[in-house]
Amino acid sequence: MGRALSQDLRDRVVSAIDGGLSCRAAAMRFGVGVATAIRWRQMAIAHGRAVAGKPGGDQRSSKTDAHANLILAMLEENGDITLAEIRSGLAGRNIHVGIGTLWRFFDRHGITRKKVGSRYRARQAGRPETAQGVVRRPVRPRSGTPCFYRRNLD
Repeated sequence: MGRALSQDLRDRVVSAIDGGLSCRAAAMRFGVGVATAIRWRQMAIAHGRAVAGKPGGDQRSSKTDAHANLILAMLEENGDITLAEIRSGLAGRNIHVGIGTLWRFFDRHGITRKKVGSRYRARQAGRPETAQGVVRRPVRPRSGTPCFYRRNLD
C-alpha cells in the first residue's frame, strides 16, 4: 500500500507555487505529479495547509447503517428472506444498495443466514454416497518402474 508524501515536501511545493512558480513547474522541480501539486495548492487555499488525510477507513457502511432498523425489521418479518429480496424491498423505498453491501452489513453486525443441515439434505435417503462410475482411476498408475532404456554391458 502506498504511503502519503512527506509534509515537508508538501510545504515546499505549496511555497514554491506561492512564490510565483506555476503548478506544472513546481511539480517538475520537486518530482511530483502536476495534479498532485494542483490538489495540494487547492487544499492549502481551502484549509490553510496541505495536510495528508487519514488512510483507509470504511467509506460505505453509513448508507446501510442509516437504514439498519428497516433492514432488521424486514428480517424479523420474514426470517427466510434472501439478500435479493431485501435489496428489492429497499429499492421500493428508493434506497439503492448492492448485494455485496447487504452482505457486508450482515457480516459487520454478526448476523448469519445459515440453513439447518438436517432439514436441507442434498440427497435422498437410501441412496449411495457417490454414483457408480463417476470417480475413475487414472489410466496409468502414478508409481511404478521408470521407463528408462539402458544397455547392460555385462
